Amino acid sequence: MKIAIMTGGGDVPGLNVCIKTLVNRSQEAGFETLGILRGWQGLLHFNPGDEQTHSRNTMPLSHNVVRTIDRTGGTILHTSRTHPGKVPAMLVPDFLKKGQTPGQPGESDRTYDFTPHILKVLELLKVDALVVIGGDDTLGYGARIHREGFPVVCIPKTMDNDVSGTDYCIGFSTAITESVSAITKLRSTTGSHERIGVIELFGRNSGETSLTAAYLADTDRAIISEVPFNVEKLAGLILQDKRSNPSNYAMMTISEGAREEGGEIIQSEKIGIDPYGHKKLGGIGRITADKLELLTGEKTVFVQLSFLMRAGPPDTLDTLVAKNFANVAMELIADKKFGRMVAIKDGHYTDVDASLPGDGARTVNVEKLYDVEKYRPCVWRTLGMPMLPR
Repeated sequence: MKIAIMTGGGDVPGLNVCIKTLVNRSQEAGFETLGILRGWQGLLHFNPGDEQTHSRNTMPLSHNVVRTIDRTGGTILHTSRTHPGKVPAMLVPDFLKKGQTPGQPGESDRTYDFTPHILKVLELLKVDALVVIGGDDTLGYGARIHREGFPVVCIPKTMDNDVSGTDYCIGFSTAITESVSAITKLRSTTGSHERIGVIELFGRNSGETSLTAAYLADTDRAIISEVPFNVEKLAGLILQDKRSNPSNYAMMTISEGAREEGGEIIQSEKIGIDPYGHKKLGGIGRITADKLELLTGEKTVFVQLSFLMRAGPPDTLDTLVAKNFANVAMELIADKKFGRMVAIKDGHYTDVDASLPGDGARTVNVEKLYDVEKYRPCVWRTLGMPMLPR
């Protein structure tokens, strides 16, 4: 058997651990392993008639190749946000333009579906099963490939921990660990200057990173993507927090996908839209910090943690989950159980239908875990709940 492995979407700590485990388990079973470089882009840009594109987009994997990769973060296979089913005309590889109808002026949003090409390349590479490691977008297209008849096993990863069908995704624990560490460090500067600390964290549709980091770091307030907030009300609460603190400072987190009541999510118009229809988020933290200064008369310390949440090696929990997700994936392949996604449900490793990520991002259970009036975590009743409250 020949197994191909790819990583897509944003990188997270733990990907290399997962890749290494998959390769080592495959070799022990006598399977051949091939890395697809840059996610779906690697297959899209693989030109059967040009051998130079073969080495640029694929990478033979063996025990010696992956021996030390688990010691670092990121992904040895690199990554991209390519969607082969929706390729903009301007991004179609030259060798695929032949026979395609070029986009007409004013049709810049026109896209092409190169799924037949992806299936052709997988057949040419003599791949028997494809392991797709990614978030809901990458995994959603993996489910599409399976529906087309190709054997696929999916592994969820995302620092937002928002893939439907699983309670946990590779990368979440390290993102929270780094966020809590940053908040703790910022307390010294924020407290020294007697200011209000505003920390913006990644989280497009799910506020779980903001909620969990605030809960563990014991910040005063947490703004999440799911609940629009009133900045005047927030100003009154955070000012009260600051004045009641003997050190005369306050700390809060805010999701990049948060928005004010009656307002819109802050998105960058300059960067454009990625192949999955997402605009670049970020900026609500800066805007909120500026408004808090005007409303409270107090100075702020604003930090957009951004990519530092996903940088560096994985912590022990992400290392453990990455290894075990890879082991479950290999069990599914051995049993020829395809069209499945590895998952954790109620603390147990399991597998679910690979189409579940297509249901949309999983969000915070606001009713159980968040105080919408006080803008802070409300995790009081934990008896009988799973390790990660839902």
